[in-house]
Amino acid sequence: MIRKEGFMFFNPLTFLLMIFFFFIVLFFFLMAEVNLIALVFAKIGIPPRAIFTSLFLIWIGSFINIPIKKFPQETMTTERSVRFFGIRYRIPTAENPETVLAVNLGGAVIPCLLSFYLFFKTGLWMKGLAVTAIMVFVTHLLAKPVKGVGIAMPAFIPPIIAAVFSVIFSYDYAPVLAYIGGTLGTLIGADILNISKIKNLGAPVASIGGAGTFDGIFLSGIMAVLLAAILT
Repeated sequence: MIRKEGFMFFNPLTFLLMIFFFFIVLFFFLMAEVNLIALVFAKIGIPPRAIFTSLFLIWIGSFINIPIKKFPQETMTTERSVRFFGIRYRIPTAENPETVLAVNLGGAVIPCLLSFYLFFKTGLWMKGLAVTAIMVFVTHLLAKPVKGVGIAMPAFIPPIIAAVFSVIFSYDYAPVLAYIGGTLGTLIGADILNISKIKNLGAPVASIGGAGTFDGIFLSGIMAVLLAAILT
């Protein structure tokens, strides 16, 4: 973990998993280039390249954490990695007996900005809030405190559930609702509503939108693109 000018540069996901996510973004970008999924995004006035630029920035931003608070800890974990639901998370070395609560740029800040942009662009406030509320409930049930990591949850389940309910609420705008509900619902239900649980986990860093929830948030964006491809 590197600290510089108020930021922490660290990603708990393994190198191979991050490379896998990168090639997923590249694959869907090529699909957009040959107009396989352009029609859905064009219908709501969003250039496909803007969506994939956002996904790429989310991938890059996942390495950047913005510290906002510190919690003293009686004991810190000595583990260097933890496996949860098939995914291995790296744990940074603790410099002090404390947990740094941070906000992940790629897993929280950028997805929130993109979600609210989609809200204002489409006007789907009621349906978007409905899917988000459902996802808050689902992710809060799925999220578990993990020693040394913070809050984690199964990565693939929330995006699928968000996609299902998005199709139910609006077939035409399902990709938009899937992204909004999958990202905001995960951030609120898994991370924000579980902040109080990080105080006793011995984690050097607990990042909102990072660690155990970034993969689910990132995959929500990918699921939205998949829906666009299917519904086009």
